[in-house]
Amino acid sequence: MITVVGSVNLDLVAVVDHLPQAGETIVAVSHQRNHGGKGANQAAAAARLGSVVAFVGCVGSDPLGNELTLGLAREGIDVSGLRTCSGVSGMAMITIDRNGENAIVVGSGANSEVALDHSATDLIVGASIVLTQLEIPMSTVLDTVRVATGTTIVNAAPATDLPTELLAATDVLIVNEVELVSVAGSSNPQAARDLGVATVVTTLGERGAQVVTAGDVVYVPAPEVLVQDTTGAGDTFCGAFAVALDEGNDVFDATARAVVAGSMATTRIGAREAMPTRNQLEDKIARLR
Repeated sequence: MITVVGSVNLDLVAVVDHLPQAGETIVAVSHQRNHGGKGANQAAAAARLGSVVAFVGCVGSDPLGNELTLGLAREGIDVSGLRTCSGVSGMAMITIDRNGENAIVVGSGANSEVALDHSATDLIVGASIVLTQLEIPMSTVLDTVRVATGTTIVNAAPATDLPTELLAATDVLIVNEVELVSVAGSSNPQAARDLGVATVVTTLGERGAQVVTAGDVVYVPAPEVLVQDTTGAGDTFCGAFAVALDEGNDVFDATARAVVAGSMATTRIGAREAMPTRNQLEDKIARLR
């Protein structure tokens, strides 16, 4: 079982000709209203690929809270660890340009109230894979890796300084290139090793990913796809990586599968809308061989 501890948001997405500059008002080509949040997206990605997934987080007491909870439940995710907190649910404002690049502003809302109670702790202790991110309080991230008995995966997004205790309790750290520089001070593989984490996986966008272990640096290329929207590609990568580890793959094979899944998630607008199912991913991998 995979337990994801993280954020859940409503995403307001505007597709634009170009990302606005400071003080500039532009008219969107189109706009959408989608379910998102790094944690919820990663849980959805894992569930669509066939894993048993539980989610720990918070939604607000506003009408969005019930909607977001039902959205996760419809993905087949165990939401017994998703609490309703006072205040508003999390929300993200996303603009996407014609090249698929995005700019995102997140309002944390109830995500700032995520904490572990007894039921959440039970879900974490009972999981073979525990996946978390940094859109929730750092204290909760630390509590999560402290109590986990399975493999711990931390997606260090959004980038921030990482406590030594967190790094010491993390089995796999997943970052993008900007986040790697933020947490390690350099993009050099040795800087990743110096963090003290057994495995550091860096996503490289259209170039694929880099896996750094104590003994190896392996680059995994990404397949060419027609990019429509990069929103959610990293979350899809994390979810697919967790599933592959849960099924017994090593970190290199897990990264290879996750790269393909992440690339597929860029082919449609929206964070969850293009996340592949298990059959879709297997078909894509088979065509790439």
